[in-house]
Amino acid sequence: MQYIIMIFIITGLAVVDYLTGIIKAYCKNAISSRNMRIGGLHKLSEILIMTASCGLDLGINVLGDYYNVTELSVITGAVTAFCIFSYIVIMEMISIFENYAEINPEAQWAAKIIKRLKNNSKENDKND
Repeated sequence: MQYIIMIFIITGLAVVDYLTGIIKAYCKNAISSRNMRIGGLHKLSEILIMTASCGLDLGINVLGDYYNVTELSVITGAVTAFCIFSYIVIMEMISIFENYAEINPEAQWAAKIIKRLKNNSKENDKND
């Protein structure tokens, strides 16, 4: 059941991000079927990656039962699925905030959140 919920959350965020992207393009008179097609394929890819990570978690659990390392496999599979889920959720939320900030320039709170998240992201990249 948790996998279905994860996939629904990712799908919902992808749809919201896609729709806010369309609204942003409409507000800027920059609607492009090519960009919409590419954006849609990116969203579909995220959903497929999340589905694959849920399948990986299930597969690791089955292998853990087969090789009698159940505890290790449960932890490994859950961490894998949760990390991918968390990354996609954060990425989608940032994109939704970016779209909203461009749709509504008066929403300074969204612009501040984006700026902080991007600054933290750059600092983490330098540390790697």
